[in-house]
Amino acid sequence: MAYATSEDVVARWAKQATPEEVALIDVRLEDVERMIKRVITDLDDQIAAFDNGDPGINVEDVKQVESDAVLRLARNPEGYLSESDGSYTYQFRHDLSTGSLTILPNEWWTLGVSRGFKLIIPNPEVPA
Repeated sequence: MAYATSEDVVARWAKQATPEEVALIDVRLEDVERMIKRVITDLDDQIAAFDNGDPGINVEDVKQVESDAVLRLARNPEGYLSESDGSYTYQFRHDLSTGSLTILPNEWWTLGVSRGFKLIIPNPEVPA
């Protein structure tokens, strides 16, 4: 069971979800949690550690990341970039309209995962 609930997603959506949308949200919350656990294999332990006052991951951050990832998909499940009707045109942000479940780099960072290349420069030996 995902940490975030459909209620968490709907609260961030600021609109009433249909029963079909809630069903989609519930399934996608399970999907996004599996995505996170593939990268953070000890997610449950890190949340428990944080709850005990040790370094770890705040469960509220996990709920936010899960909710935001699912909400992007629920708002635009087909991944449309733009929509027109006569002289009216509406365009979605390209990075938020993929039509697939994605976790953005800043969301990984919120969960303590840094992605990308790191440059390690060794300390040169200094003569004594």
